[in-house]
Amino acid sequence: MSDTAAVPESKVQEASAASDRESFPPAPTDIAGDFQGEVNTDDQLPSAETLDQVASYTVLDREHKEHSFRDLYAGVDAAPRTLVIFVRHFFCGSCQEYLRSLSDTITPDFLAQLPTRTAVVIVGCGDPGLIDHYAAETGCPFPIYSDPTAQLYEALGMVSSLALGPRPAYIRKGMARIVAESVWQALKYVPSGLATKAGDSRQIGGEFLFESDPSQGEGKDLTSITWCHRMKTTRDHSEVSVLASLLQR
Repeated sequence: MSDTAAVPESKVQEASAASDRESFPPAPTDIAGDFQGEVNTDDQLPSAETLDQVASYTVLDREHKEHSFRDLYAGVDAAPRTLVIFVRHFFCGSCQEYLRSLSDTITPDFLAQLPTRTAVVIVGCGDPGLIDHYAAETGCPFPIYSDPTAQLYEALGMVSSLALGPRPAYIRKGMARIVAESVWQALKYVPSGLATKAGDSRQIGGEFLFESDPSQGEGKDLTSITWCHRMKTTRDHSEVSVLASLLQR
């Protein structure tokens, strides 16, 4: 059972005043810029040059072992299609809600029935020492990696914001409780020093679908990004129903 289930009511009440700007850990912000509206980004596919650039970037697994980003979607055992989901900091309650909803619908059984073998990978921007915590909180069955430098986020066009935006269908809890649980989780990691290492609270993510193309012939990099969505606010992940339809095509 998740440790967040027993959040004291006083913590929920304390968080309600801050529920319009959910983020942790706190960092210096440009209030006018960080909390207003949607950021200026789009869903244009990254170029082949960008994909070549990020292929060698390093991500870390839960054991702090290094992997090239390319290994996630084009490694020896990689599926022909890989959906890579970039999340916010590891204490972000909204992204945790997203992965709970995702895990309820896009299950291993769902993936097994797709016409094309497909994998799902999660990438965060915090210390890999928090990956096990994140997996436990979300019940996520998919591999989780970390890009603590956020260089992948930047190169793939994901930006920064603290604006909430409209409430999506995947958010099933009230924001006061989400914020309280986020803070409560962080407080548990104060003794270990990880409380402030969950990742940049401003960084937002997105979703990218990598697909191989055998028609390109041997000796070539057969993988390209065929679909993507970049978040414009902290609650702007693609709805789970959209991803399910995308993968079923």
